[in-house]
Amino acid sequence: MRERGRSRRLLGLGARTGGALLRSRLGGQSDWRALGEALFEGLSELKGPAMKLAQIVSQWDDLLPPDLANELARLQRQAEPMPWSRIRESLEIQYGDPDRVFAEIETTPFASASMGQVHRARTHEGDTIVLKVQYPGLAAVLESDLTQVRRIMRLGRWFKVPQARLDALFDELADSLRGELDYQAEAAALARYRERYADHDWLIIPEPLMALSGEQVLAMRYVPGTPLRDLEAASDELRQSVATHLADWLTEELFTHRELHADPHAGNFACDDQGRLILYDLGAVIPVPEARLKQMVELLQATLEQDAMAMDAALRQMGGRQGEGAPLALYQESAEAIAPLFAPGLQNFGDVRVHRRLRDLSPRVWAAMDRLQPPADTLLLSRALNGHYWNLVRLQARLDMHARSQPLIAWANSVA
Repeated sequence: MRERGRSRRLLGLGARTGGALLRSRLGGQSDWRALGEALFEGLSELKGPAMKLAQIVSQWDDLLPPDLANELARLQRQAEPMPWSRIRESLEIQYGDPDRVFAEIETTPFASASMGQVHRARTHEGDTIVLKVQYPGLAAVLESDLTQVRRIMRLGRWFKVPQARLDALFDELADSLRGELDYQAEAAALARYRERYADHDWLIIPEPLMALSGEQVLAMRYVPGTPLRDLEAASDELRQSVATHLADWLTEELFTHRELHADPHAGNFACDDQGRLILYDLGAVIPVPEARLKQMVELLQATLEQDAMAMDAALRQMGGRQGEGAPLALYQESAEAIAPLFAPGLQNFGDVRVHRRLRDLSPRVWAAMDRLQPPADTLLLSRALNGHYWNLVRLQARLDMHARSQPLIAWANSVA
């Protein structure tokens, strides 16, 4: 009964979202605030993959209707926590009697998300650690939720996205969500990243505690920090330092290690009292093949050169274009929109000219979806890069993207 009720609520939210999108596409008015409030209330309670999907969408807040963006942003900051009695169920599955293992576990989480929440604990030896606890029964409802998410994703057909493309996008999303339930794989990723970046004194990655970790609980050393989303009022010096560390780390991840942390939720990153970047969550790490990376940089080069024909060729090579009639004017305007960020010298990611032009172009992008479509194997990659763009925006980063992009373009041109 509970599962059927959950499915009905997900379908109801999907139908309401689809109706709002359709009215907007047909030139009508939608009550975006009411829709956002309904999505927050429903998904915050239901948790799981549908909430995760909404969190992904919320990261592009400047491209959404403001009322909808404001409500969805609450899912990033203040999602309703699972009652302690339910969380203790997962702890008892892992430890038997948690009181024999821990002197204290804080019953109020200091972080809650779509798939689990984090509680601080103290061992009998006096060490402060954190426990990332998977919501009880989540694995059992995941497949049912994914069925409903697949139905919701069928809304993409209204934007002329082929069913085969929708299926491929769904498969990538489903694989990612299933992977996020594998806490043992995340513990291994934490250990791998700690070894990889051991000589980076500006990057902190919590130590996984393997003896206390299992299928539903991931134990880590407690590393206090201020989340990225809370740095808007920090000093400019601190924000610029964190932004530089974030940009350097992303570049090294992609171009040295061919991997990428694919969950750019601002709560997954923080800085400590020394200004070092802290990486908390490694539940979603994806490989990035060299060939795909080369294609992405070639698209960037064509965009920076404002060569619409080369942009179309790059998109076709990536699998992001279909049909006849390349939207060359849209390419040109898109290239002009991001040009200020790549002008020589330090450029401000908070430049409202860029956001305004991107927002103004978004209806035309939706209208061209019969020809412009996301490559089926880049959902998580695109999500991560877009999410970190907005992280840099929130930090009001000033970076020399022209200087940063030139070695990458030279690399792409040198790869056979």
